[in-house]
This record gives sequence, structure tokens and C-alpha cells, in this order.
Amino acid sequence: MAKTKQKSLRGKKQSSPEKTRLSLKEELAQKRKATLARKEFTSLVSKLVGSGIFLGMLLFFVGGIKLAVPGALGIIVITLCYKYPQPALFAFVIYVPFAGTIIYILGNSPILQLAKDAFYVPAAIALWQTCKKQKQPFIIPQSIKTPFLILFSCCMLTLVMINGGQQLNPSGGDIPIGIGILGLKVFLGYFPLITCVYYLIRNQQHFWLLSRLQILLILVCCILGVIQYIMLTKGICKGTIGVEGEALFKATLDARCLVGGALLYTPEQGVIRLPGTFVAPWQWAWFLISSTFFTFATTFSDKSIIWRLISLVTLALVFFNAVISGQRIALALVPVCFALLLLLTGQLVNLKKFIPLGGAFAVILVIAMAANPTIVQDRMDSFISRWNASPPHKFIVEQFQENWKSVDTPIGSGLGRATNSARVFGSTKLVETYYPKVLYEVGIVGVLAFLAFVTSLTVATFKTYRTIKNRNLRTYGASMWVFILFISYNTYYYPLDVDPVAVYYWLCAGIIFNLPILDKQEMLEETTINTKGQKKRLHKK
Repeated sequence: MAKTKQKSLRGKKQSSPEKTRLSLKEELAQKRKATLARKEFTSLVSKLVGSGIFLGMLLFFVGGIKLAVPGALGIIVITLCYKYPQPALFAFVIYVPFAGTIIYILGNSPILQLAKDAFYVPAAIALWQTCKKQKQPFIIPQSIKTPFLILFSCCMLTLVMINGGQQLNPSGGDIPIGIGILGLKVFLGYFPLITCVYYLIRNQQHFWLLSRLQILLILVCCILGVIQYIMLTKGICKGTIGVEGEALFKATLDARCLVGGALLYTPEQGVIRLPGTFVAPWQWAWFLISSTFFTFATTFSDKSIIWRLISLVTLALVFFNAVISGQRIALALVPVCFALLLLLTGQLVNLKKFIPLGGAFAVILVIAMAANPTIVQDRMDSFISRWNASPPHKFIVEQFQENWKSVDTPIGSGLGRATNSARVFGSTKLVETYYPKVLYEVGIVGVLAFLAFVTSLTVATFKTYRTIKNRNLRTYGASMWVFILFISYNTYYYPLDVDPVAVYYWLCAGIIFNLPILDKQEMLEETTINTKGQKKRLHKK
């Protein structure tokens, strides 16, 4: 026994210097890589700054400061995002909720409207090139590839046949091909976000960073929304007070307050529509609706109790903003989505987790409502009167009937012809519900192709999250799936056409498809730790 112990000790003494030498080599190699990366980054930034300043000076003489600054910044951002796609993805996620505020601080222009794509498009192109080199699939997962290609083919058919035909004989200065290209970008342009999230969120650290970053963004936006409301009620911002006629009931940029864009605040008429940090009030409403899913997911799945509490407070602020924003759809759907999440994710049954978090949330909500009973009553009265005046189901049916009569061909009236942002290239029609809008643009063929695609995506995300073994990741995946389900078949208004839902829909799908990889990493780490623990116990024995 004594000899055996001595041998084992000698073995330890011999192996430990080798391990130390290996760890030192690895450490030195990592330091060299980090030093090279820093030098490369510094060199690239210095070159880009020089190029940006030169380009800015040229653009200044052509279009002034409003063209020079975006142009100079654009060349720097685009190049950096192409070179570093993962930080670009995080920058894109950060920029989205503040885009409306930044646009109106710097001065509204078509270039600034597309500024967020300077983060996303170069990163997507770089990732596509990497996938091509490494022979990895770009469309993830394969089950949605065929439905997507069918939908894309339908869109291209409409673009070539309808928009192309209109381009041969344009009317009123329209550029139908430009309308079609921008319409296609709005319709399917953020689909590659699924791939970006799948490949660029490489481990659980990246995932929890993205999850917590989203909570911080929602928290900041909600606090700014409350400040905006207080500034209006205290008279620091005038709102739409003092105007007459129809202006009393229309959101305007002249009434802009602190953050965001156009708002409506006419207390003597009992109307208020706040934009929060976004361009328009209804975008803020859909941000609050989508934030319900993100905050719920983190509240019930994050490993840290501190982040669960932060997320819970953020969720309460989302509810509070839904009340004070004046947006009836937010007031109606935020609590409905919360209830839907409780039922479909199974958290209602998980009493150990639900009772303390749900109780704390209920207390926060009751205090907020008790402090503002008049506001709550006004919003409820407004919601009921609006519902009675124009029930949503009747409104949707009317929109379908009207646009069914307006479409002359099975492949629609042209891509972008009912897309608001395509107005820069010509006249567009306002269609206030999503599936009638799709019907008008790409016809019944396009509608059926889109339904087949979103159904395949919904089924694929459901099957994927159900394979996850880790409870926290599974809960997060379930919450994201409910969001996919809700948005895929929602036709009231057109959130999939505009920020933030146009981004978050594809982002959530990417997160779900990425979770099984993280789940396997977690299981592998647990297995490795258990194996090491068993070896140590055996060695001690």
C-alpha cells in the first residue's frame, strides 16, 4: 500500500509540471491572439476614421451636415459590422428600440430610417460567406427551407410580373421596381436573423447576455416612457394643447417630448397616444406587447434571482406603460399575452416558482393601479367605447372583403403597394390589417404560401423547444414559441411590417433553434463535472 501511494505521488509530481507547461503555453497563445486582435482592430478603426472623415468632407459640400455625418458614420459602422458580426448583432438589438429617438434627434431622413440595417446587413452577408466557405446550411432548420423558398419564389414572381409590368408604364412619377424591392425587404428582409442568432450565439454566456440585455433595454425604454408621461402631465412638454379641429385627435411631431416621435396629448378631450422611444404610438404599443414575452421568459427562467427580480419589475413597468400610453391594443393584449404565457408554458402549475413571483408582481401592479385610478378608468372606458364602435373581428372581415375586390390577379397588385415605408418610391395603399395587406400585395397565391411558411416555422419551433431538457432553457424557449404562435396568425394591424416586431419575430425563432445546442453544452458540462467528481472520490478511497 505504501509503495502504491509513493508511485501515485511520483506520478502526480511528474504530471503536474507538464500540465503547468501546457497551461502556460495556452495562456501565452491566448495573449498573443488577443494582442494581434487588438492591433488589427486599432489599425482598422484608424483607417476607417480617416476614410470616414474624407468621405464626410466630400458629402458635406454636396448635401451639408445632414448627409455628411450619416455618410461618415455609415462607412465606419458597415465595415466594422462586416468584420465583427457577433458584436454587430448585439449592436443591432440595442439600436432597434432607440431607432425612433435617434432618427428625430439627428433629423429625420430616408437614410436614417434605414440606419439599423447598417448593423444587420453586413453581419448577415459576412455570415453567409462563412457558411458558404465552411459548407454549412444558411437556412436553419431544413424543415422550413422548402416553404421559405416557395414563398420567396411567389414574391419574386410578383416582383417580376406585376412590379416589372408596372415599371414599363409607370404613373405619377412612381418607381414600381423600387417599391417592390423595398416591399420584399420589409416582408422577408429580416428572415436571416434566424441564422445570425443560430450561429453567433455560441454558448450560454452569449445567450444569457442577450436575454439580460433585452431586459435592460426594455427597462430603460419603459422608464423613459414614464418620464415622457410625467413631463406631459406636469406641463414641461405642451403636447397637442392649444390646437383646433382634427389636430386635437392626431399625433404630431410638433408635440414630440423627450424621446420618440409623433405623439398626441389632449387631456381636455381625454385622448393620449404616447410613442415612447419609437417613431409612432402604435409601434410603442407593439413594443410593450412583445416585451411581455421577453420579460416573462427571463422572470421564470433566469438562473440568477437578481435578474428574475429585475425582470419582474420590468414586467410591471410594461403593464404600467400599457395603461398610461393610451394605446388600447396594448392595454388589451399585454394582460392577455401574460395569461396566455402562464397557460401555454405551464408556469401556472409550477406553484413553487409562480406564487412568489406572481404575488410580487400582483402587489406592484395593484400599487400602480391604486396610485392612478382615474387613468385606469379612462383607458378602460376608451377601450370599451372603441370596441363597441368598431369590433376588431368585423373590422378584419371588412378589410378582407375590400382587398379581395381590389386584387385583379392571383399574384397580387405588386410587392410594397401596401407598405408604408415604400412611399418614398411612389403611391401606396393603406391596409390596416396584416393578412388583407399580404393579399393585396402578393394575391391569394402569396397568402397561401405565407401561411404554409409561418405554419412550418411555428411547428418547427414547437418541436425544437420540446426537445430541450434543461428546465430554464425550456421555459425560455416556450415563451419565445408562444410569441411566434401569436404573431404568425395575428392579422390585427400589421406589426410584422414595422419595428420592433419585424425584428423580434425572427430573433425569437433564431433563439429557439439555438437552444438545443446550448442544452447539449449544459448536459456535457454537467457530465464532465460529475465524472471529475467521481474520479476524485475514487482516488480518495
